[in-house]
Amino acid sequence: MIRRRGDNGILVLTAAFFAAFTLIAMNYFVIAYRQEHVSAAAERSELTICAGESQGTIYDRYMRPLVNRETCLRAVAVPTALNREKTVAYAADRESFLEAYDKGVPFVFECRKDTPDLEGLTVFGIPERYGGESLAQHIVGYTSDGRGVAGIEAAYDAVLRNGSGENSVTYSIDGFGRVLIGDGKKVTRSSASKTGVVTTLDSDIQRICEKYGSAAGRGAVAVVDVKNGDILGMASFPGYTTDGLGAAVNDKDSPLIDRCLYSYGVGSIFKLVTACEAIQENKGGYRYCCTGSTSVGGQNFNCHLLDGHGLQGMSSAMTNSCNTYFISLSKELNVEKLRKCAYNLGFGRETYLCEGIVGSAGVLPTVRELEVPAELANFSFGQGKLTATPLQITQLTCAIANEGEMPVLRLIKGMTLDGKSTANEKSPQFSAAIDRRTASLLRQMMISAIRDNSESKARSEKVQIGAKTSTAQTGRYGSDGEELCHAWITGFFPAESPGYALTVLVEDGGYGNTAAAPIFRSIAEEITALEK
Repeated sequence: MIRRRGDNGILVLTAAFFAAFTLIAMNYFVIAYRQEHVSAAAERSELTICAGESQGTIYDRYMRPLVNRETCLRAVAVPTALNREKTVAYAADRESFLEAYDKGVPFVFECRKDTPDLEGLTVFGIPERYGGESLAQHIVGYTSDGRGVAGIEAAYDAVLRNGSGENSVTYSIDGFGRVLIGDGKKVTRSSASKTGVVTTLDSDIQRICEKYGSAAGRGAVAVVDVKNGDILGMASFPGYTTDGLGAAVNDKDSPLIDRCLYSYGVGSIFKLVTACEAIQENKGGYRYCCTGSTSVGGQNFNCHLLDGHGLQGMSSAMTNSCNTYFISLSKELNVEKLRKCAYNLGFGRETYLCEGIVGSAGVLPTVRELEVPAELANFSFGQGKLTATPLQITQLTCAIANEGEMPVLRLIKGMTLDGKSTANEKSPQFSAAIDRRTASLLRQMMISAIRDNSESKARSEKVQIGAKTSTAQTGRYGSDGEELCHAWITGFFPAESPGYALTVLVEDGGYGNTAAAPIFRSIAEEITALEK
């Protein structure tokens, strides 16, 4: 094959031109690629790091917190802006701090009180929800997965967790995610913990109730201001803690139950209601000779004193807690009026405190049931089908101590926005349950029941008390063959000018005078000392 020299020149020239074009194109691509990254690096965005959430507080009546009582210090750290060895000295946990620091990205760690606030180190005080002492746990309740599931935590979840609780710091970052320290930072500190729910509880009184009430084993204590119905102390036993919920669920003593809201057989405390109706029917002077037992409708009823109390008037029968006197008295009364009197004094009605915290209505027998003689006999001294909660019994005592004006029990006082003042507070509400004269006579009977009974374990040298005990039969028996009875006492103090109504229940505790009365006396004495 013959080639011309001119053809070779054209081929060489074409190849050179193609090589030059390829080189120019590659240079253009590199320049464009570099410009894209320069532009990306120049772009800025923000990085927000949350140190923790603040939640609204549940307060007592004096604005003392029942939750958020302690503060945990946490710091947001930017490793590139800090000295590793100097900063680790502020960490509560050295090992976890170094592990996080060495990753080279911003992180949160628990720090000491002396931790400084620097450009690359921002310190926050985050309220601990249940840290330290846990008061009124059954009332406060608890949370799960960031929401309330029991107690006030559940009832006021929207108020306590309203979305404004973030504590955070925001930095500018470049396109590679690097914090731009020189551009400053934006710090958000939440004031959500100042807002919240104000209860009627008194932390000091609640603490006293829990201190002495724990001796009950299983039971309840309630303290109410007789003048306005405010619940000052409300404790159930056994208690529980938020970090022991798993064990509480499986505990045979059911610590998650709020026994203040649970109904029990009442026993002799109900003699106050029978006496109340008798006085209102002008039969307060009724007298009866107790021989130790009586038969009603073919059923035998015993008095706790088997030899009998002898001739009894109403006041002495109340002091001696004579069953047969009140059985005989009930036969003289209008059954429909007696039941209505009990209803007016709170029996058979729920006690609404807030959503999810509602006392049982208990059982109030119907008129038709009470027309059966034996059922009426049981009813007259608080046995049979009748049941009531410690709150209902305390409300009854309030009516007697407050000259017949029965206050509606109140647990929630209102809301607060600043942790200093209460908003949306409602005025106390009352119902005229009984007349003033009747209340006065019942009050004197309760005072006599303690003052004139030398064996009363509720008697105190430090404060005068008016009270009534109960030993409520349950129909259940222990391993020793003895019947299990609920021990009760309800009363008011100081006797001369009642300020507090107090009820103590010891579930399956036996006699009211031996199991419940000593707890009552200790609580009453310490509350009195607290006032002084």
